[in-house]
Amino acid sequence: MKKILILGSGLVARPIIQYLLSQHYHVTVASNTPDRSDAMIAGNVNGASVPWEAGDETSLDLMIGAHDIVVSLLPYVFHVMVARHCVSHKKNMVTTSYVKPEMHDLDAAAKEAGIILLNEMGLDPGIDHMSAMRIIDKVHEREGAILEFYSICGALPAPEAADNPFRYKFSWSPKGVVLAGNNDARYLQHGRTVEIPTQNLFRNPFHVNFPEVGDLEVYPNRDSLAYKDIYGIPEALTMYRGTFRYHGWCGIIDVIKKLNLISPEKMDMTGMTYADMVLYQMDQLEKQAGGQPAGGTNVREQVAGFVGIPENDHAIEALTWLGLFDKTPMNRGVDSTFEVTSDLMIGKMALGQTERDMVAMQHTFLAAFSDGRKEVIRSRMLDFGTLDTDTSIARTVALPAAIGVEMILTGQINVKGVHIPVIPDIYNPVLNKLETMGIKMVEEYGLPLSEMIA
Repeated sequence: MKKILILGSGLVARPIIQYLLSQHYHVTVASNTPDRSDAMIAGNVNGASVPWEAGDETSLDLMIGAHDIVVSLLPYVFHVMVARHCVSHKKNMVTTSYVKPEMHDLDAAAKEAGIILLNEMGLDPGIDHMSAMRIIDKVHEREGAILEFYSICGALPAPEAADNPFRYKFSWSPKGVVLAGNNDARYLQHGRTVEIPTQNLFRNPFHVNFPEVGDLEVYPNRDSLAYKDIYGIPEALTMYRGTFRYHGWCGIIDVIKKLNLISPEKMDMTGMTYADMVLYQMDQLEKQAGGQPAGGTNVREQVAGFVGIPENDHAIEALTWLGLFDKTPMNRGVDSTFEVTSDLMIGKMALGQTERDMVAMQHTFLAAFSDGRKEVIRSRMLDFGTLDTDTSIARTVALPAAIGVEMILTGQINVKGVHIPVIPDIYNPVLNKLETMGIKMVEEYGLPLSEMIA
């Protein structure tokens, strides 16, 4: 019986554990929350739970040596450490995370060891790559060119659960979601490189009407330009990767950023209330700009005046609901506004056990062919979590990785080195298998040019 080592038992672990156990593999789950691992194994005789801390390399080395393949569901900072041990023991490895330069550097060593370090086998990254490449390769086989490509994904509460002012609830990595609001962005649009500094990230969203969901906002996701090479579309004049949110999110987060309320910079918050923290941030920002403190009789009025919006603006209502204007002691010492704000959000915006989440993904292509014809091609996925089993984000992240593990163990993936799933021998079987699990991208060809994102 093949033995699989899964490192981590976080929010997306259950579907991969359950799937691999159902296929009669032996699965060992090593994590610092063994009670959670035990619950996910659910008494299966082929499952084992091992207490383990991610910094314990001695135990890690012994565990990797005793298994046939390793799945790292740890935070990305640990993947390279795990990969080095896998190379040493000549054991294959799968992750759902982006490939960092340090992982790329292990390519030659992995090839020499005769193993694959298969990364980005989740949702985004993962299903996004595979479903995009399936269309791109089809267009190229027809001797066509991809002139424009928009790829957008969002993990959101289902419409009936989007019932707070942010219209958002956390179903995965809450701190990561908030911290990502500090990213810069870069994309290519009609042949022009567009650079978006972090302070402008949420200021100019565009909108997409998504069937069964309605109007969704889109803002850019990190650096899109590298995907021209990753996807093999040097001909593309537009390359845009974005994130879906319900209407209102971008305006709220833009105000939070203007107030410097998701900064990782530490400060002394001893004795402060939430309102004190907000007022202090405005005062510091005004001093930096050489201006005067914002006027007003209350915090709401001062904040509205500072950011230049009406006091009854939706963003002000959202921050009021969150508690940022409350005169409640924070009971903090030296800390960051990021920690305070994200903790408030997590406390009020966690997805409830009786609520569904959803994943919305859309690719939109403009393809041109040698006979002068152009067409819009669109591929969409809308997936909902279930109340009694798994969230959508857990299924769509974990199941591609599970399929990848099985393909490696059964010899269906034979390439070696550091890879992501952009080759047909990987993406076609994975996408086909996901469709049997109800996770499907619906493709539409031959759409009129009016269907293209502007």
